[in-house]
Amino acid sequence: MCLHRRRCAMHDAVSNLLALWGLERARASLIAERENRVFKITDGTRTTALRLHRPGLRTSEELRSELLWMAELSRAGISVPAPVPSGNGDFLREVDGQQASMLTWLQGSPFGKTAEPLNHPDRRGVFRKLGQLMARMHAVSDRWEPPEGFVRLRWDTKALVGPDPLWGRFWENPDLAPDERGMLLTFRTEANQRLRDLEDGQDFGLIHADLVRENVMIDGEALHLIDFDDCGFGFRLFDVATALIKNRHEPDFPELCDALLKGYVLERPLDTAELELFFALRAVTYVGWIIPRLEEPGGRQRNKRMISEAVALAGAYLTTLNAPSTRCLGVSP
Repeated sequence: MCLHRRRCAMHDAVSNLLALWGLERARASLIAERENRVFKITDGTRTTALRLHRPGLRTSEELRSELLWMAELSRAGISVPAPVPSGNGDFLREVDGQQASMLTWLQGSPFGKTAEPLNHPDRRGVFRKLGQLMARMHAVSDRWEPPEGFVRLRWDTKALVGPDPLWGRFWENPDLAPDERGMLLTFRTEANQRLRDLEDGQDFGLIHADLVRENVMIDGEALHLIDFDDCGFGFRLFDVATALIKNRHEPDFPELCDALLKGYVLERPLDTAELELFFALRAVTYVGWIIPRLEEPGGRQRNKRMISEAVALAGAYLTTLNAPSTRCLGVSP
Protein backbone atom coordinates (compact mmCIF):
# COMPACT_ATOMS: atom_id res chain seq x y z
CA MET A 1 0.00 0.00 0.00
CA CYS A 2 1.44 3.39 -0.96
CA LEU A 3 2.05 6.09 1.65
CA HIS A 4 -0.95 8.13 0.51
CA ARG A 5 -3.29 5.16 0.77
CA ARG A 6 -1.92 4.26 4.23
CA ARG A 7 -2.56 7.80 5.40
CA CYS A 8 -6.09 7.72 4.02
CA ALA A 9 -6.76 4.39 5.72
CA MET A 10 -5.43 5.74 9.03
CA HIS A 11 -7.55 8.90 8.67
CA ASP A 12 -10.66 6.80 8.08
CA ALA A 13 -9.89 4.58 11.07
CA VAL A 14 -9.40 7.59 13.35
CA SER A 15 -12.60 9.20 12.05
CA ASN A 16 -14.59 6.04 12.73
CA LEU A 17 -13.18 5.81 16.25
CA LEU A 18 -13.81 9.49 17.02
CA ALA A 19 -17.45 9.00 16.09
CA LEU A 20 -17.76 6.59 19.03
CA TRP A 21 -16.99 9.54 21.33
CA GLY A 22 -19.24 11.94 19.43
CA LEU A 23 -16.24 13.81 18.04
CA GLU A 24 -16.84 13.45 14.30
CA ARG A 25 -15.93 17.08 13.64
CA ALA A 26 -12.81 17.14 15.83
CA ARG A 27 -9.32 17.65 14.44
CA ALA A 28 -6.78 14.87 15.02
CA SER A 29 -3.00 15.21 14.87
CA LEU A 30 -0.52 12.36 15.45
CA ILE A 31 1.83 13.25 18.33
CA ALA A 32 3.42 9.93 19.32
CA GLU A 33 4.00 6.55 17.70
CA ARG A 34 5.70 4.13 20.06
CA GLU A 35 3.86 1.26 21.71
CA ASN A 36 0.63 3.08 20.81
CA ARG A 37 -0.34 5.70 18.26
CA VAL A 38 -1.47 8.79 20.16
CA PHE A 39 -3.47 11.59 18.56
CA LYS A 40 -4.18 15.02 19.98
CA ILE A 41 -7.90 15.62 19.50
CA THR A 42 -9.27 19.17 19.39
CA ASP A 43 -12.96 19.89 18.94
CA GLY A 44 -13.07 23.60 19.75
CA THR A 45 -14.22 23.22 23.35
CA ARG A 46 -11.74 20.72 24.77
CA THR A 47 -8.61 18.76 23.99
CA THR A 48 -8.23 15.03 24.57
CA ALA A 49 -5.84 12.24 23.59
CA LEU A 50 -6.96 9.30 21.45
CA ARG A 51 -4.82 6.17 21.88
CA LEU A 52 -4.79 3.48 19.20
CA HIS A 53 -3.35 0.51 21.04
CA ARG A 54 -0.82 -1.67 19.26
CA PRO A 55 -2.59 -4.90 18.24
CA GLY A 56 -1.54 -7.84 20.37
CA LEU A 57 0.30 -5.82 23.00
CA ARG A 58 -2.45 -5.96 25.64
CA THR A 59 -5.71 -7.85 25.92
CA SER A 60 -8.97 -5.94 26.20
CA GLU A 61 -9.22 -7.06 29.84
CA GLU A 62 -5.77 -5.64 30.58
CA LEU A 63 -6.56 -2.32 28.88
CA ARG A 64 -9.90 -1.95 30.68
CA SER A 65 -8.12 -2.64 33.97
CA GLU A 66 -5.49 0.01 33.23
CA LEU A 67 -8.23 2.54 32.48
CA LEU A 68 -10.17 1.67 35.63
CA TRP A 69 -7.07 2.20 37.78
CA MET A 70 -6.32 5.54 36.10
CA ALA A 71 -9.94 6.60 36.68
CA GLU A 72 -9.62 5.75 40.38
CA LEU A 73 -6.34 7.63 40.71
CA SER A 74 -7.85 10.68 39.02
CA ARG A 75 -10.90 10.57 41.30
CA ALA A 76 -8.56 10.49 44.29
CA GLY A 77 -6.76 13.64 43.15
CA ILE A 78 -3.65 12.06 41.61
CA SER A 79 -2.75 14.03 38.49
CA VAL A 80 -2.96 11.42 35.73
CA PRO A 81 -4.85 11.33 32.41
CA ALA A 82 -8.42 10.27 33.16
CA PRO A 83 -10.26 7.96 30.76
CA VAL A 84 -13.12 9.57 28.86
CA PRO A 85 -16.20 7.36 28.41
CA SER A 86 -17.41 6.82 24.87
CA GLY A 87 -21.02 7.21 23.78
CA ASN A 88 -22.07 3.89 25.30
CA GLY A 89 -20.23 4.57 28.56
CA ASP A 90 -17.30 2.24 27.89
CA PHE A 91 -13.72 3.45 28.24
CA LEU A 92 -12.38 1.00 25.64
CA ARG A 93 -13.80 0.57 22.13
CA GLU A 94 -12.79 -1.59 19.20
CA VAL A 95 -13.34 -1.20 15.46
CA ASP A 96 -12.05 -3.78 12.96
CA GLY A 97 -9.69 -5.21 15.56
CA GLN A 98 -8.28 -1.81 16.56
CA GLN A 99 -8.56 -1.11 20.30
CA ALA A 100 -8.89 2.56 21.25
CA SER A 101 -9.32 4.70 24.34
CA MET A 102 -9.65 8.42 25.01
CA LEU A 103 -7.92 10.29 27.82
CA THR A 104 -8.10 13.81 29.19
CA TRP A 105 -5.32 16.09 27.96
CA LEU A 106 -2.76 17.29 30.49
CA GLN A 107 -0.74 20.42 29.79
CA GLY A 108 2.99 20.54 30.39
CA SER A 109 6.25 19.21 29.04
CA PRO A 110 8.35 16.14 29.94
CA PHE A 111 10.79 16.55 32.83
CA GLY A 112 13.56 15.39 30.54
CA LYS A 113 14.78 12.89 27.96
CA THR A 114 16.73 9.71 28.54
CA ALA A 115 20.49 10.04 27.87
CA GLU A 116 20.30 13.85 27.95
CA PRO A 117 21.32 15.97 30.97
CA LEU A 118 18.46 17.25 33.08
CA ASN A 119 17.71 20.92 32.59
CA HIS A 120 15.47 22.31 35.32
CA PRO A 121 16.08 25.11 37.83
CA ASP A 122 14.67 23.14 40.78
CA ARG A 123 15.68 19.55 40.17
CA ARG A 124 15.62 18.55 43.83
CA GLY A 125 12.22 20.13 44.26
CA VAL A 126 10.84 18.13 41.34
CA PHE A 127 12.22 14.87 42.74
CA ARG A 128 10.77 15.62 46.15
CA LYS A 129 7.34 16.24 44.59
CA LEU A 130 7.68 13.12 42.48
CA GLY A 131 8.41 11.05 45.58
CA GLN A 132 5.32 12.46 47.28
CA LEU A 133 3.12 11.89 44.22
CA MET A 134 4.34 8.32 43.80
CA ALA A 135 3.68 7.58 47.46
CA ARG A 136 0.17 9.03 47.23
CA MET A 137 -0.46 6.89 44.14
CA HIS A 138 0.62 3.77 46.05
CA ALA A 139 -1.46 4.73 49.08
CA VAL A 140 -4.60 5.33 47.01
CA SER A 141 -4.07 1.98 45.29
CA ASP A 142 -3.75 0.15 48.61
CA ARG A 143 -7.12 1.55 49.73
CA TRP A 144 -8.81 0.67 46.44
CA GLU A 145 -10.36 -2.73 45.82
CA PRO A 146 -10.06 -3.57 42.10
CA PRO A 147 -13.27 -4.95 40.60
CA GLU A 148 -13.73 -8.56 39.58
CA GLY A 149 -11.96 -9.29 36.31
CA PHE A 150 -9.18 -6.76 36.94
CA VAL A 151 -6.10 -8.05 35.08
CA ARG A 152 -2.71 -6.38 34.82
CA LEU A 153 0.93 -7.38 34.49
CA ARG A 154 2.72 -8.79 37.52
CA TRP A 155 6.23 -7.46 38.13
CA ASP A 156 6.96 -10.25 40.59
CA THR A 157 9.92 -12.59 41.05
CA LYS A 158 8.99 -14.77 38.09
CA ALA A 159 8.51 -11.74 35.82
CA LEU A 160 11.88 -10.26 36.78
CA VAL A 161 14.25 -13.24 37.05
CA GLY A 162 12.21 -16.33 36.20
CA PRO A 163 12.76 -18.63 33.20
CA ASP A 164 10.95 -16.20 30.87
CA PRO A 165 11.03 -12.68 32.31
CA LEU A 166 8.33 -10.22 31.33
CA TRP A 167 10.73 -8.15 29.21
CA GLY A 168 12.85 -11.00 27.88
CA ARG A 169 15.71 -13.35 28.79
CA PHE A 170 18.29 -10.64 29.46
CA TRP A 171 21.14 -13.13 29.86
CA GLU A 172 20.63 -14.11 26.17
CA ASN A 173 21.30 -10.62 24.81
CA PRO A 174 23.60 -11.35 21.83
CA ASP A 175 25.93 -8.43 22.56
CA LEU A 176 26.91 -9.64 26.03
CA ALA A 177 30.55 -10.66 26.42
CA PRO A 178 31.06 -14.10 28.02
CA ASP A 179 32.14 -12.62 31.37
CA GLU A 180 29.19 -10.22 31.35
CA ARG A 181 26.77 -13.06 30.61
CA GLY A 182 28.25 -15.12 33.43
CA MET A 183 27.95 -12.26 35.90
CA LEU A 184 24.31 -11.55 34.94
CA LEU A 185 23.49 -15.24 35.36
CA THR A 186 25.05 -15.16 38.83
CA PHE A 187 23.06 -12.05 39.64
CA ARG A 188 19.86 -13.72 38.39
CA THR A 189 20.41 -16.68 40.71
CA GLU A 190 21.15 -14.49 43.73
CA ALA A 191 18.32 -12.06 42.99
CA ASN A 192 15.85 -14.89 42.54
CA GLN A 193 16.68 -16.25 45.99
CA ARG A 194 16.61 -12.83 47.62
CA LEU A 195 13.25 -11.91 46.11
CA ARG A 196 11.74 -15.20 47.27
CA ASP A 197 13.00 -14.46 50.77
CA LEU A 198 11.39 -11.00 50.58
CA GLU A 199 8.07 -11.85 48.97
CA ASP A 200 6.01 -12.08 52.15
CA GLY A 201 7.33 -8.90 53.73
CA GLN A 202 8.16 -6.60 50.83
CA ASP A 203 5.83 -3.70 49.94
CA PHE A 204 3.89 -4.99 46.91
CA GLY A 205 0.88 -3.58 45.05
CA LEU A 206 -0.16 -1.60 42.01
CA ILE A 207 2.73 0.36 40.45
CA HIS A 208 3.23 2.55 37.40
CA ALA A 209 6.44 0.65 36.45
CA ASP A 210 7.71 3.26 33.96
CA LEU A 211 8.14 6.60 35.74
CA VAL A 212 11.11 7.68 33.63
CA ARG A 213 11.67 11.37 32.83
CA GLU A 214 9.52 11.31 29.70
CA ASN A 215 6.51 10.11 31.69
CA VAL A 216 6.68 12.88 34.30
CA MET A 217 5.09 16.04 32.92
CA ILE A 218 5.77 19.45 34.44
CA ASP A 219 3.24 22.26 34.20
CA GLY A 220 4.41 25.17 36.34
CA GLU A 221 4.45 23.85 39.91
CA ALA A 222 2.33 20.80 39.06
CA LEU A 223 3.50 17.30 38.16
CA HIS A 224 1.49 14.85 36.06
CA LEU A 225 2.15 11.12 35.64
CA ILE A 226 1.45 9.72 32.17
CA ASP A 227 1.86 6.51 30.10
CA PHE A 228 0.50 3.64 32.20
CA ASP A 229 1.12 1.00 29.50
CA ASP A 230 3.38 -1.07 31.76
CA CYS A 231 1.43 -0.66 35.01
CA GLY A 232 0.63 -3.67 37.12
CA PHE A 233 1.26 -5.36 40.43
CA GLY A 234 4.83 -5.15 41.64
CA PHE A 235 7.34 -4.24 44.30
CA ARG A 236 7.06 -0.58 45.30
CA LEU A 237 10.87 -0.32 45.32
CA PHE A 238 10.78 -1.30 41.64
CA ASP A 239 8.71 1.83 40.98
CA VAL A 240 11.18 3.93 42.99
CA ALA A 241 14.20 2.44 41.22
CA THR A 242 12.61 3.06 37.82
CA ALA A 243 12.09 6.73 38.62
CA LEU A 244 15.72 7.12 39.70
CA ILE A 245 17.83 4.85 37.51
CA LYS A 246 18.02 7.05 34.40
CA ASN A 247 19.41 9.85 36.58
CA ARG A 248 22.40 7.96 37.96
CA HIS A 249 24.88 9.95 35.90
CA GLU A 250 23.60 13.35 36.92
CA PRO A 251 26.31 15.15 38.96
CA ASP A 252 23.88 15.68 41.84
CA PHE A 253 22.32 12.22 41.75
CA PRO A 254 22.85 11.59 45.49
CA GLU A 255 20.86 14.73 46.29
CA LEU A 256 18.14 13.88 43.73
CA CYS A 257 17.80 10.38 45.15
CA ASP A 258 17.65 11.71 48.68
CA ALA A 259 15.00 14.26 47.69
CA LEU A 260 12.75 11.63 46.10
CA LEU A 261 13.02 9.28 49.09
CA LYS A 262 12.36 12.08 51.59
CA GLY A 263 9.34 13.18 49.57
CA TYR A 264 8.02 9.64 49.50
CA VAL A 265 8.21 9.03 53.24
CA LEU A 266 6.29 12.25 53.88
CA GLU A 267 3.25 10.35 52.56
CA ARG A 268 3.82 6.69 53.45
CA PRO A 269 6.57 4.46 54.92
CA LEU A 270 9.21 2.96 52.64
CA ASP A 271 11.87 0.40 53.53
CA THR A 272 14.85 1.16 51.27
CA ALA A 273 17.15 -1.60 52.52
CA GLU A 274 16.91 -3.46 49.19
CA LEU A 275 17.08 -0.44 46.88
CA GLU A 276 20.37 -1.54 45.31
CA LEU A 277 18.79 -4.87 44.37
CA PHE A 278 15.95 -3.10 42.61
CA PHE A 279 18.29 -0.75 40.76
CA ALA A 280 20.00 -3.84 39.36
CA LEU A 281 16.69 -5.57 38.59
CA ARG A 282 15.42 -2.55 36.69
CA ALA A 283 18.71 -2.33 34.75
CA VAL A 284 18.66 -5.98 33.62
CA THR A 285 15.06 -5.71 32.39
CA TYR A 286 16.22 -3.20 29.79
CA VAL A 287 18.86 -5.67 28.55
CA GLY A 288 16.01 -8.08 27.80
CA TRP A 289 13.66 -5.40 26.44
CA ILE A 290 16.13 -4.22 23.81
CA ILE A 291 16.74 -7.67 22.22
CA PRO A 292 13.87 -7.52 19.67
CA ARG A 293 14.69 -3.85 19.01
CA LEU A 294 18.40 -4.19 18.22
CA GLU A 295 17.98 -3.48 14.52
CA GLU A 296 15.91 -0.34 15.06
CA PRO A 297 17.75 2.96 14.42
CA GLY A 298 20.21 3.45 17.28
CA GLY A 299 19.37 0.04 18.74
CA ARG A 300 22.92 -1.22 19.03
CA GLN A 301 24.10 1.98 20.71
CA ARG A 302 21.23 1.82 23.20
CA ASN A 303 22.03 -1.81 23.84
CA LYS A 304 25.63 -0.97 24.66
CA ARG A 305 24.51 1.62 27.23
CA MET A 306 21.96 -0.75 28.75
CA ILE A 307 24.46 -3.58 29.09
CA SER A 308 26.98 -1.23 30.69
CA GLU A 309 24.41 -0.06 33.26
CA ALA A 310 23.21 -3.58 34.01
CA VAL A 311 26.71 -4.95 34.48
CA ALA A 312 27.67 -2.04 36.75
CA LEU A 313 24.57 -2.26 38.92
CA ALA A 314 24.36 -6.05 39.10
CA GLY A 315 28.06 -6.15 39.96
CA ALA A 316 27.60 -3.53 42.67
CA TYR A 317 24.76 -5.57 44.16
CA LEU A 318 26.78 -8.78 44.18
CA THR A 319 29.59 -7.07 46.12
CA THR A 320 27.15 -5.98 48.85
CA LEU A 321 25.16 -9.20 49.31
CA ASN A 322 26.12 -9.49 52.95
CA ALA A 323 25.68 -5.81 53.74
CA PRO A 324 22.33 -4.42 52.45
CA SER A 325 22.40 -0.65 52.41
CA THR A 326 19.78 2.07 52.75
CA ARG A 327 21.78 4.39 50.53
CA CYS A 328 21.31 5.19 46.87
CA LEU A 329 24.04 3.86 44.62
CA GLY A 330 26.86 6.34 44.61
CA VAL A 331 25.77 7.91 47.89
CA SER A 332 27.85 7.53 50.99
CA PRO A 333 26.03 6.02 53.99
